[in-house]
Amino acid sequence: MGWRTLRARARLKDVRIHDLRHSYASRAPALGESLPIIAKLLGHRQIETTARYAHLVDDSVHASAERIAESLAEDLGIAVAGVDRT
Repeated sequence: MGWRTLRARARLKDVRIHDLRHSYASRAPALGESLPIIAKLLGHRQIETTARYAHLVDDSVHASAERIAESLAEDLGIAVAGVDRT
């Protein structure tokens, strides 16, 4: 089955295979996958190539920063601003 036929059956207009690959790579870090793993999944030899595909979503970066801050605060026995621990 050709790409155009598959795309028509899936009712996906103006979607390229590259778009799907890019979406796949962009979703992976949001789900906690590391760049080396994503690179292997995509068949990249260079992490730099993968980094161009796998844009880190701001929400994922923010969530990671919050988790790290909470962990450090817990170790220090202090509260983190804006975090409800009840």
